[in-house]
Amino acid sequence: MIRVFVVYEQEPDPDRYARHAELCRQVEGGTFRHGKVFGAPMGEPKFAYYAEWEFPDRESFKAAMRTPELAATGKDAMELGGRFHVHFADVT
Repeated sequence: MIRVFVVYEQEPDPDRYARHAELCRQVEGGTFRHGKVFGAPMGEPKFAYYAEWEFPDRESFKAAMRTPELAATGKDAMELGGRFHVHFADVT
C-alpha cells in the first residue's frame, strides 16, 4: 500500500478546502481522507491539518501521479495558500 500524506502548518479555510477535497476525490485509484489535527502526545501539535491518499499498490500510485486530475490538485493546493509538506510512504 502506498500513502501520500500532506501536513499543513495552518488549518485551511473549511469552505475553500471542501472544494479542494472534491478535486482530490477525482484522482482515480486512491482513497482520499482529511481532517483537523487535534493533539499530540506532548504539547501542541506541530501541524494543524492532515490529508492523505491511500493507493493499493505502487502501480496505482504511479498511474495516479501521471494524471491531469492529480496535477490539478497540486495547482489548487498552491492556490489555497499556507505552508504544507507532502510525503510518500510505503505502508506494510
